[in-house]
Amino acid sequence: MTKKSPATKTPDATRVVLFDADGRARKASAHALRIQLADGRSLTLDLSQATDGVVALLAEHTDPRQQAGLLMRPDNGDALSVAVTATPIVTTTGTPATPAEVDLDIQFGDGIRRRPGVPTRKQIEKCVKSALYDDAALTIRFVDEEEGRALNRTYRGKDYATNVLTFAYAETADDPVSGDIVLCCPVVEAEAKQQKKPLEAHYAHLIVHGVLHAQGYEHEDDAEAEEMEAIETETLQALGFSDPYQPVRE
Repeated sequence: MTKKSPATKTPDATRVVLFDADGRARKASAHALRIQLADGRSLTLDLSQATDGVVALLAEHTDPRQQAGLLMRPDNGDALSVAVTATPIVTTTGTPATPAEVDLDIQFGDGIRRRPGVPTRKQIEKCVKSALYDDAALTIRFVDEEEGRALNRTYRGKDYATNVLTFAYAETADDPVSGDIVLCCPVVEAEAKQQKKPLEAHYAHLIVHGVLHAQGYEHEDDAEAEEMEAIETETLQALGFSDPYQPVRE
């Protein structure tokens, strides 16, 4: 076995969160990051020696009459967030792209509507639209423990109530997004108390989680889980809430 000398040691990769044109996030490890701009210009950043938010600009291809702007900051100590300003997305006709529309039906089980902390329609709509990338028809139902347990037992074979259940009906990527999202209020309340999180924030997280499931996102393996968690974190922070996967500090 041949040992590498220190001079040829591969630099440690930096953890980054990348976003595509639709706002979807994915966590990755990278030694360098190339940012391709819409007009053909690009920036290449050396991430291998990133410390305290300082990143080396390896190559800069810009119009001399313009100035490229980047915002960089350390994230959780071992990652770097890079923000690049962008022009609005437009359609082929030259008009601005419109946000996804949702046909939203909100339902409440017996006695649930009067339960303290259940989000309002306005709050629900805001959470749904923040996590929606295509037009959709969704039903969100808030239930008690008995109904939540019955649904989980019937459709998943698990005889207990869980925080959120999503029934996604689109079978292919070309099918319209549609689904039912069921939140069990007693479980959500107990989790928020146990995790020492505001109930509003926990409801927002689970609604976003359910909406992503309705669009085909899963967390069956580590890669899927990292992608979904990154999207949830970014979405919740945009809504004004903390990272749902970070433990609450005492």
